[in-house]
Amino acid sequence: MEQYEPDRLSPAQMAAIRRSYRNGRAALTRRSLLRASAGGALTLGGLGALSACGIPAAGKTEGGTSAEDHSAKEKTVSFSNWTEYMDVDDSGRHHPTLEAFTERTGIKVKYTEDINDNNEFFGKIKPQLSAGQDTGRDIIVLTDWLAARLIRLGWVQKLDPSNLPHAYSNLSPQFRNPDWDPGRAYSYPWQGISTVIAYNKKALDGTEVKSVSDLLDNPRLKGRVGFLTEMRDTMGMTLLDMGKDPARFTDDDFDAAVARLQKGVDKGQIRRFTGNDYTSDLTKGDLAACLAWAGDVVQLKADSPDVDFVIPDSGYLTSSDNMCVPNKARHKTNAERLMDYYYEPPVAAQLAAYINYVCPVDGVKTELAKIDEDAASNPLIVPDKAMQAKSHAFRSLSAEEETAYETKFAKLTGA
Repeated sequence: MEQYEPDRLSPAQMAAIRRSYRNGRAALTRRSLLRASAGGALTLGGLGALSACGIPAAGKTEGGTSAEDHSAKEKTVSFSNWTEYMDVDDSGRHHPTLEAFTERTGIKVKYTEDINDNNEFFGKIKPQLSAGQDTGRDIIVLTDWLAARLIRLGWVQKLDPSNLPHAYSNLSPQFRNPDWDPGRAYSYPWQGISTVIAYNKKALDGTEVKSVSDLLDNPRLKGRVGFLTEMRDTMGMTLLDMGKDPARFTDDDFDAAVARLQKGVDKGQIRRFTGNDYTSDLTKGDLAACLAWAGDVVQLKADSPDVDFVIPDSGYLTSSDNMCVPNKARHKTNAERLMDYYYEPPVAAQLAAYINYVCPVDGVKTELAKIDEDAASNPLIVPDKAMQAKSHAFRSLSAEEETAYETKFAKLTGA
């Protein structure tokens, strides 16, 4: 049964976007999440325009629309990515892995960092995709829920496995079968993003934190606990703590998790809901513990000896940013060759050493150790099998569910 996509974003969804622009994942740079030059938020005027942007009913769900592939004659590929999500040399002007790809293949890469937020980027490419036109891009990188939407709409192309031998062989098991793209027929992960519990050892002063329950129930932490403004992260971690699977929860499960968090708000246990601005509070000790993104924690641990993290026994949440080939792309084969290139372990290692996110490539650890032994041994960058087993994904939502859940979450957070 096709899922209906509403003509307009709901007020709750718009509130979620505004939170993201202010201090959520839209505000993150991909190299150092502690830098102030955060990723180019859209103005509120732009938000108003986005809210009026119609989203059509879901279209076909099997295969996108291809165009004539000009890869053989046009040795080029256009790659749109998030800001600071690629390795850069010391001059800041060159991307070594991209230049090595061009040297090897003769394919020139037009690399553009023009993705600052999923919703904003969707508004940018929607007119062309809905009209069956070329976006001018051969690879786009989308967070899992938006990749799922474009697959459902039939707006991205099915990939040719014969052009992706390294990707097929080396994709980490924890990323192989998302419910929105089983077997990765339409997408491959660029990087993974994990949500964990971070804490300040000095601020804890001997208090043990091992779970979301500790955050919500330990009176010694009252007023010094943070949760995230990103609904999937906070609700997914809370559902796991309650013994529920974020990939299979019901409306009642969601409501019970909201009620549990509401108690934490009402009794003053939760200091506030944050985007990645928790980094300052955590290093200062104003927050003793909080939900945090692994990319932040890697940087914080390098700069502050008091900061550390824990993976709850109940598990942790992992999402992914994913490479897709949009409909009517002119250079699909070239795009697939570039996607596959980043699944060669030496190349993946060079990228991981620079951006410090969860590498989705099996076999990267040995290669990464040649570059950076600390990064290779960091489970937030290269999860071991035990950590992979604790990884969970938040399930795909229908448009109706997303509106209902964001409405309840906005009320909880006071957005």
